Amino acid sequence: MSEIKVPVLSKSRAVPFLEPGAMAHSKPFPAGPEIQARLGFPDKLVPDWEKVAVNTLGDLVKQSRALRVFLDSCVKCGACTDKCHYFLGTADPKNMPVARQDLLRSVYRRYYTFAGKFFPGLVGARDMTKEVLDDWYSYFHQCSQCRRCSVFCPFGIDTAEISMAARHIMSSVGLGQKYTNEIISKVHNIGNNLGLPEPALADTLASLEEDVKEETGVDVRFPLDIKGAEVLVVTPSADFFAEPHIDGLIGYAKVFHAAGVSWTLSSHASEASNFSMFIGSHSNLQRVAVRIREAAQELGVRRIIVGECGHAWRVAYNYWNTLIGPFDFLDRNYPIPQHICEFTHDLIDRGALRFDKSVNDDKVVTFHDSCNVSRASRMGNHPGGQFTIPRAIIRACCNHFYDMAPETIHEKTFCCGGGGGLLTDDLLELRVKGAAPRMNALRQVVEEHGVNHVAAICAICKSQFAKVLPYYQFPMDMVGSVHGLVSKAIQLGPGNKRV
Repeated sequence: MSEIKVPVLSKSRAVPFLEPGAMAHSKPFPAGPEIQARLGFPDKLVPDWEKVAVNTLGDLVKQSRALRVFLDSCVKCGACTDKCHYFLGTADPKNMPVARQDLLRSVYRRYYTFAGKFFPGLVGARDMTKEVLDDWYSYFHQCSQCRRCSVFCPFGIDTAEISMAARHIMSSVGLGQKYTNEIISKVHNIGNNLGLPEPALADTLASLEEDVKEETGVDVRFPLDIKGAEVLVVTPSADFFAEPHIDGLIGYAKVFHAAGVSWTLSSHASEASNFSMFIGSHSNLQRVAVRIREAAQELGVRRIIVGECGHAWRVAYNYWNTLIGPFDFLDRNYPIPQHICEFTHDLIDRGALRFDKSVNDDKVVTFHDSCNVSRASRMGNHPGGQFTIPRAIIRACCNHFYDMAPETIHEKTFCCGGGGGLLTDDLLELRVKGAAPRMNALRQVVEEHGVNHVAAICAICKSQFAKVLPYYQFPMDMVGSVHGLVSKAIQLGPGNKRV
């Protein structure tokens, strides 16, 4: 493992002593010219980038009344100061949400407020300079856009929106981040984050059918491009190739099989994730999302169900209807869109699935609330369904479940530390340190209840935990999918009620 100073876990959650500049060195690799061009951005820093940056900021403020309010309304009360996992893990004061916001707010004041234009020194206004741009590139890539700070802000200021705006401005002047922009480029070119072509996807699904047949003796299908299927499933491409994600995909397939519901994946739109949200690019957000609408219409499905991916569900829940809707060709008797947990939970409520919970008795389970599900969307037909539904599924297929501390779950959940387009090894130090608050909460339930398994419904969370758990002396295979637990416990023989 890399030489990283790992934060010490403790029973108290004290605010750290400030270490100014502690993470100033942390920067992701920049995107190359070809990647930038593919997304419609300049292939290098444009000659008049200062003017372009300021004008782009002005355009964003004109387009979004919310962004203007967020930039105008902060009174620096400090309520957000100790709520950010990156500040708690790094002690860098620029990782306080209010300080990170001010990196952009100071430029906004200089060019778009009366006081900033004429009395910049009195209101902390700054000219757009290369030093400012460097600060932006470092610290706006130390925000996972988890929105925890907004829960505690008395004005509801959304730091995620400010981070998205800053990243969009940087990409617009030719300074994009390699990890996010390269992934978006792969989706445009091939259809998924991994760059997995259709023949490889088909072979992967065929192999899964063989594996499940060998395990269960039952012919569980993993259909691809089946016209006339009732359900189109869009899921993060991590579900196709790696542990623990693939166990979730197997769980989906077993649920559809047990319920007798026809479904299909699409080679045209095999990817649910949409990293365009992380960089605040509306045009790319739409380009990625429209593939799903095209696939649903081409295949003639009646429903679209989203797999276990946090930000994919946020994009679907919050943006699809206006971004790629209306979905007047889908069955209005079902949620549009629907989360796989909603689908499975409904079947459980109706007695359509049978489980042998004892199969999971080797696991003492806790649940990690993923940020984009918890604070930016919901599930079911009642408030808080995004919290109760995944836990109800876990309890239906496990005998041993314990929640982490109340102040670290539900809408107050701590981020995994790798969201928001930061799941790249060039930011590994940040990811390890940012995971500290969640690792602290995990340590508590491990010690008090013997928890040995963390269930999550986000591909990024699962990938992040698998990477950082060993830094905190936890086994990397401690994390898994909610539908991985379903997959183990579900009974596929006679007796299920077909729906």
